[in-house]
Order: sequence, then C-alpha cells, then structure tokens
Amino acid sequence: MNDAVADHPQGTPEEVFRAFLKLGLTSFGGPIAHLGYFRDELVVRRKWIDEAGYGDLVALCQFLPGPASSQVGFALGLLRGGPLGALAAWAAFTLPSALLLISFAMAATAFGGPVGSGLLHGLKIVAVAVVAQAVWGMAKSLTPDRERAGIALAAVLIVVFSASAISQIGAIALGGIAGLLLCRNGPATTTGHLSFRVSRRFGAACLVAFFLLLALLPVIASTAGTQGLSLFDAFYRAGSLVFGGGHVVLPLLQAEVVDRGWVSAGDFLAGYGAAQAVPGPLFTFAAYLGTVSGPAPNGFFGAAIALAAIFLPGFLLLLGALPFWDEFRRRPVAQAAMRGANAAVVGILGAALYSPVWTSAILAPRDFALALTGFVLLVVWKTPPWIVVALLAAGGMGLALL
Repeated sequence: MNDAVADHPQGTPEEVFRAFLKLGLTSFGGPIAHLGYFRDELVVRRKWIDEAGYGDLVALCQFLPGPASSQVGFALGLLRGGPLGALAAWAAFTLPSALLLISFAMAATAFGGPVGSGLLHGLKIVAVAVVAQAVWGMAKSLTPDRERAGIALAAVLIVVFSASAISQIGAIALGGIAGLLLCRNGPATTTGHLSFRVSRRFGAACLVAFFLLLALLPVIASTAGTQGLSLFDAFYRAGSLVFGGGHVVLPLLQAEVVDRGWVSAGDFLAGYGAAQAVPGPLFTFAAYLGTVSGPAPNGFFGAAIALAAIFLPGFLLLLGALPFWDEFRRRPVAQAAMRGANAAVVGILGAALYSPVWTSAILAPRDFALALTGFVLLVVWKTPPWIVVALLAAGGMGLALL
C-alpha cells in the first residue's frame, strides 16, 4: 500500500478496541457517516493510514457485498493490530448497538395500551422515512443516466412480479449482465494502491469458504432440520447479497424471516425503526431479529447466531479480495458490471419501500404526514437520524392518543 501501511501491526488489539469502542458509541447516521467518523478519528487524528490508502480501502469495501463501514473498520483493525485487532475493531464497533437492540427486543413485549402500540407504530413510520431517504440518495448517485435508471426499473418489476425470494438475487445478477452491455462508458476508478499482509493462498481459502457456505448451508440446514442452522443460513445468505449499503439488507431479511413466519411484519419494522436510533452498523438489526424470532433458538442465543452469520460473509469476501483487488478493479469489465448491479440494488430497495415498509406502516393520511415530516427532516434539514426517530416515535404515541 502506501508508506502508512507497515509490514507488521503498529499497535495492539487493546488500542484498536478502545478506538473503535468510542466510534461504536458515537457513530450515528449510517454507513456514509461512519466512514466520515473513521476518517476523522483514524486518518486525521491517529494517523493509522494516509488519505490515499484510506480512500483505496473504502473503494474496495464499497465494491464488495456486505456492510461497507464494518468492512472498513475490520480492515483498519487488521492493519493496526493484526487478526486480533480486526476482531477487536468489529466487536467494539458492533456490540454497543447490538446490545441496545437486544434490550429493545426484550422490552418491546412489555409495551401495551395505546401509548405502547403508538410507540411501535411510530417506529414503523420511521422506517418509511429512512428507507425513502436511502432510495432517494442512492438513486441520485447510482442511477444518474437512462441506462442505469432502466436497470433499476427492471429490478423493481422482477421483484414485484415474482413471488420467489430468489428474485432479488436474480435482479442483481441481471443488473450486472446489463451493466456489461450498457454501462461501459462510466468514469474509471483506478487510482490508488492497496496491499495488506494477506497472502493469496489465504485469500483464496476465504473465497472458497464463502462460496461453500453459501452453497452448502441451505442443504445442510434442510437435511438436519434444526432451527439454529436454518437461522444461520438465512442471515448468512442475506449478508452475502448486500450491495450498495446497509439499508439494502432490509428486503433480503424481510424475505428470509418475515416470509417464513419467524418474525411478524410489525415486529420487523418496529425493530428496523429502533435500529435508526442507535449508533454503529445497521447490520446489528440482525441481533434484534435473532432475539424476537421463533421458534427457538431466540433471545441472546438467537441474537448471537444472527449477528455472527450476517457479518461473516462480508469479512470472508474482504479477506479474500485484499490480495487480488488492486489488479481486478482496474479492469473496465468489472467496473461496468458493478455499475449495473448497483443500479439493480436501487430498484430492489425501491420495491421494498412499498412492501413491506409502506404497506405495513402507512395506514391513514396522518401516518403519511408523519412519514413525510421525517423524510423532509432527514433529506432537507439534514437532521440527525436519532432525533428523527425520537420525534416520530413521540408522534406515533401522540396519534394513538387522539
């Protein structure tokens, strides 16, 4: 990489844990905001890596499926503290929000009466505003021309008119193929250089493990017939297919846990709304779902299974890509395919904005007014998401008392 990347770890896992615990407790605002927090704390203040190296690392993690900010954090922990540093970075950045969402899941069953139901309904309305903001922002950056807008529209049609959960995977695959045909003229993204202490042999082993788990887990889970393996398989598959940001996991998880009857649509959206109010990665929503899912395992054990499963594929892909990325990303064919896949992601998220998000939360004109208020606060006034969550949750309780 650049001179800022040494041939051996320059710090300790304890140092990494302390730095990322601070970030895990204060990083509100989603993955793009997280990358800004990382830059300020670890590039500008602590100088773990220089600007060029950080930009190159961010480019890699945005290219791969998975939670981009968590992958960047994992890589920075690996850079600074070795393998234990990578684990320390993930744990410190992830556990604060995961524990908060597990606590919310366990306390949610205690909510009753109009105030409690209004609070939960307000959190569902939060999800409408947040997902609409994500679609709006991603559409502007990922579908700026007719070709990619058409790919996004085709993805919406595929998801809406197909009853199969595999439709989302098919939409992304077809988007990549369409990108090869239609999106070869985009700007090149070949600046920078990336080099980590990950051998090609180890990287290849991680890639093999990723694909073996993706292919064999459904077979093993169906053969064994155990809910724990089925839960791990569902969250591993969802984590394997998230292109374009954490919000894209919403339709994937909805297909895995709501459509199977493990989590009700109302509980799903209430948890997604609560996930907007906590710092750290959005993927910790999996901890909430693992807690409330049924049948057992659920509670803390279910949360641990879901949390490990949804993060594992992104980290396997990152470790697998590190030795090969610098050469691969310079190929125009790879860049064109990713432009098409990212456009398809916008369409998938747009379809999810209607169902299950809108159809489960907007039940009356006043619900629409509250959701629109949240959207304007997020998009126009740039209000911090946790404030919007608090306001809309209070608004839901107020509407319930009218």
